[in-house]
Amino acid sequence: MNRRQIQLGFVLILLALASGLGGPFYTNARLGLAAHMVGLTGGLVLIALGALNESFHLGARQSAVMMWCWVYATYANFVASLRGAITGASRLTPIAGAGTTGSALAEGGVTLLLQSLAVAALVGSALSVWGLRGARTSPADR
Repeated sequence: MNRRQIQLGFVLILLALASGLGGPFYTNARLGLAAHMVGLTGGLVLIALGALNESFHLGARQSAVMMWCWVYATYANFVASLRGAITGASRLTPIAGAGTTGSALAEGGVTLLLQSLAVAALVGSALSVWGLRGARTSPADR
């Protein structure tokens, strides 16, 4: 069990719940709801991965890279969605962000977060899949 990752998952859930209170004040309420849901889902992913930590057959460095990739991807997704909700930036979120456009700076910030989290999520996912390979230890694992 990775207690730090589980704790970070619960912190993200807390932030996501708090972000739900701002719904009426967001420039784009749809993106506010998306940020809320992305935060809740991302927090649950972090908790699940932290609880399954011993199931991954990875070295210490690979395990740390996997954990921090997932942490970055989930938090960056929440922050990007929340920033889009607040500023109206929606170039890369045309469905959830329909109807609003942010400043060039806001759009650029959201774009940077979304593109970088995509890379982190791919690396974290690949390491997760790779870490679950290996010999099965009992008939129950089959």
